[in-house]
Amino acid sequence: MSTATVRPRSGRTTTARRRRWLLEVGWKYLVALVILFYAMFPLLYVVSAALNPRGSLAASNRLFAAFDLSNFAALGGTSYWTWYGNTLIVSGASALGAVLMGAAAAYAFSRFRFRGRRPGLTALLIIQMFPQALAFVAIFLMLLALGEVFPVLGLNSKLALICVYLGGALGVNTFLMYGFFNTIPMELDESAKIDGATHAQIFWRIIMPLVTPILAVVALLAFIASFGDYIIAKIVLVSQDNWTLAVGMFQWVSNQLASNWGLFAAGAVLASIPILALFLGLQRYIIGGLTAGSVKG
Repeated sequence: MSTATVRPRSGRTTTARRRRWLLEVGWKYLVALVILFYAMFPLLYVVSAALNPRGSLAASNRLFAAFDLSNFAALGGTSYWTWYGNTLIVSGASALGAVLMGAAAAYAFSRFRFRGRRPGLTALLIIQMFPQALAFVAIFLMLLALGEVFPVLGLNSKLALICVYLGGALGVNTFLMYGFFNTIPMELDESAKIDGATHAQIFWRIIMPLVTPILAVVALLAFIASFGDYIIAKIVLVSQDNWTLAVGMFQWVSNQLASNWGLFAAGAVLASIPILALFLGLQRYIIGGLTAGSVKG
């Protein structure tokens, strides 16, 4: 009596599992690697150019061929740190103002029922549909006229630039916060009113702590938008002492014959630190703030 020998098929099974994993999941890792390389290579190239003392992009074809901090040291001999301070002031004030103004407008549209509420929301949406480039001439003429009466709100004023940023972002921020405010139950307001709370107390002590994620997102977006803006800042700010980083650093590379890309790259690396710190500090709010407002509008 003979018995049939059953050969293990573990090798064939393992191969099939690997092929199945590659078709279902593995290709996603390959795509992620391509995207990661696409995103990281420009950053590595800029850091390499910042560490290259020759000051040209042609000399930075080999990544990290040189390691020299002379470009960073040379920033002290320019107006870079003055521009850095101006940018932080303008961006910080714009972010804070965007949060306060957007939250107040969104609270009014979400909680109050008044005549013109729906047309007001529609008007904000329609205004935001037009390109911002259409307003450049109007902004220049308006600030030129205001400067004759109130110099602090005219051209070459950081306060005027902050006001322009606040007005341009008010519509988008209001709509972004409006959807999030609608997710807060109205019963909280009614309970607070029964206890004798005013609208100001409801807004500051009840609603604002609950909408912290969207406040963080709006502050981050407003900070980044004003931090990297060039065109409006170039139109409004005239003197070199009032320039922001985007305006000042552009002068280093605007001349094709005397472009100092090493200095520009070093300045760009240092300029990325505040935005990176904000992203790391507010990362737990970003996803929730961007998605929760789209559930209920």
